[in-house]
Amino acid sequence: MRIGIIGAGISGLTLGAALHRSGIDVQVYEEHAQIRSGGAGITLAPNGLAVLDALGIGADFRALQLQQAPLQGGIRNPQGDWLTRISPEITHASLALDRTTLHSLLLVGLPSSRVHTSAAAVGVDASTGAVTFADGREECFDVVVGADGIRSAVRATCFDDPGMTYAGYNTWRAITEGVPLDAGFETWGTRARFGAVPLHDGRTYWFAVTSAPEAQPGTQALHQLHATFAQWHDPIPKLLRATPEHSVQYLPIHELAKPLASYHSDKVVLVGDAAHAMTPNLGQGACQGLEDAAVLARLLRAGSTDFSAYDTHRRRRSQQVARQSRLIGRALHTGGDRVTAARNWILKHVPDAVINRQVQAVTAWEVPEM
Repeated sequence: MRIGIIGAGISGLTLGAALHRSGIDVQVYEEHAQIRSGGAGITLAPNGLAVLDALGIGADFRALQLQQAPLQGGIRNPQGDWLTRISPEITHASLALDRTTLHSLLLVGLPSSRVHTSAAAVGVDASTGAVTFADGREECFDVVVGADGIRSAVRATCFDDPGMTYAGYNTWRAITEGVPLDAGFETWGTRARFGAVPLHDGRTYWFAVTSAPEAQPGTQALHQLHATFAQWHDPIPKLLRATPEHSVQYLPIHELAKPLASYHSDKVVLVGDAAHAMTPNLGQGACQGLEDAAVLARLLRAGSTDFSAYDTHRRRRSQQVARQSRLIGRALHTGGDRVTAARNWILKHVPDAVINRQVQAVTAWEVPEM
């Protein structure tokens, strides 16, 4: 069986490394001249790490996890009061790292001869498995995996593509040195929020989100960033002051305009953002893509191309997580100060155990029976 993976993001590299480890002929194609990590930092929740373990490529990630101080976390208000705490069973079983390190560890499991850069796929024939690239070259595969993100060319050519839609808020992201944290947090204000998490190497990843018109490429809106968050609780002002302006990314948040009716079409199957691009409000975009990779790898290792089984195991769960994430974003980015005060009061008085059960329902994962 010859597998072609279009896109060298987290899902594509994970699937590629797992299949290569099993002796399957797999080729990964990336449209850019180099493998781009994108974003700044990322937290692999327990389900993400469980996937990497199940695929046999988790050892290096677990080694990093041992290096980091046990993660703690929760939700605060802009004055710094804790509204809820996340159970150490969840936070300690997670790993916070920068995306460059994540991609580097995934690439360790793939020989360079299996990864092709400057290889933009412009068309896929779902019935034959033929992929046409921008340079005119054509390759044929028994299975084509669309792992090429929210703007997926594979989805656009082989599926009823709903396109993407703006979620109504933009985000700033950066990694900062010199402001160590003893706990991660997310702070909820009025149509604005700020989060920070200590990375495995002592640096701090932070993000800030505000409701606003869709950010345009090349803009940073740093005045708005500081005007919104400079008076919030410590260490938020310290993080902003310690971050070089040129290192701050400013991006609009997009998601699929509507859920796909299927994740497969003949010889083509979608994973990750190509299948279910979601808002980052649950921190599950990458982890759901990893779950996709695990289920698909299990099928392909068994020599099966019955992608209806993949659909059964992945579409309902991933779309449910995407829906939950969307609803959280709407709750956080609509309404004024009174709505915020009521929301935060309720959150503070809901037992932590209730919140933790909800988080565990999202972050728990076991290898499915197939």
